[in-house]
Amino acid sequence: MSLLKAIIGQQLSVASARAINTRFLNFYKGDPKPEIIINTNDEKLRELGLSFPKIKYIKDLSNKIITKEINFINIKNKPDEQIIEELTKIKGVGVWTVHMFLMFTLGRTNILPVGDLGIKKAIMLNYSLKKMPTEEKVKQVAEKNNWSPYNSVAAWYLWRSLEMNPESI
Repeated sequence: MSLLKAIIGQQLSVASARAINTRFLNFYKGDPKPEIIINTNDEKLRELGLSFPKIKYIKDLSNKIITKEINFINIKNKPDEQIIEELTKIKGVGVWTVHMFLMFTLGRTNILPVGDLGIKKAIMLNYSLKKMPTEEKVKQVAEKNNWSPYNSVAAWYLWRSLEMNPESI
């Protein structure tokens, strides 16, 4: 999952995000260059299913790549916290988006997306909690169950558990 794909997928179901991403890639006939995205009419991007805020975020990402404020060369060699610090400077990119990028693009195995609604819901259901856990509670559950250094794997299983749990629907 590229950072662009992570932005497109914010606050959407997996199916909706996939559909918009497919339209986006089909429109550009593959991964577009930042210079091309910057010059694409906002209304055309709206037709692909992107909201105006996401258009702003995608164009900000493109601009920061063009101006070299963000450099993806050797990003995989940087520590997680440095990547989070750098990428959250992009408009609309928060910690959740960077967590998804770290997990699904860079293949980091020890990312715990504590702010993810699905993770919280899965912990609530799998650990028989009466209410949705806070981010701090998510961290406590992970620590108590020794998920580190495989927090990403635990997250994946938590997400899958929602697919199998009728209470989660």
